Amino acid sequence: MLSFLPDHIFPKITDISPDFLHQRELTLLLMDFDNTMLPYTTNTPPQELLDWIETMKAAGIKLCIVSNSRKPRVPTFCKQYDVACVTGANKPGTRGVKQALQRFDAQKKNTALVGDQIYTDVLCAKLSGVTALAVKSIHNHNIWLKLRHALEVPFLAIARKRRVKL
Repeated sequence: MLSFLPDHIFPKITDISPDFLHQRELTLLLMDFDNTMLPYTTNTPPQELLDWIETMKAAGIKLCIVSNSRKPRVPTFCKQYDVACVTGANKPGTRGVKQALQRFDAQKKNTALVGDQIYTDVLCAKLSGVTALAVKSIHNHNIWLKLRHALEVPFLAIARKRRVKL
């Protein structure tokens, strides 16, 4: 059954802990980039994000950015901070997730995808058969992003009422 409901919701990506992932036997974390890790408007990550990346790596969590972007900012970030990436993923299509699973020789049951968009990231996770994690968008800097997120509110409300943990 097709679902737009995330399995878990967090205020921001850095609130996802290695313990949370380990408790669910999740060893590969796929991450959206724009507005999940960094706003569209900057290429400079906050220290909190860099510390979180290092904490995840130290805990044995494999990280891979799966982004629809084809711009060089994603591969540049990944190279600079030693994070794998798949660009041009075409989410909600599953090609990018499949590529990441193959790269890490990972199982779907041990993989989660985190992102800020219901209609791309959460739907992609659901179609791919991996755990869907949602975070609040970092910065809705234009009217289209604001409208899109307004359309996502009912799904987030239903998910929170079900069993989703903050």
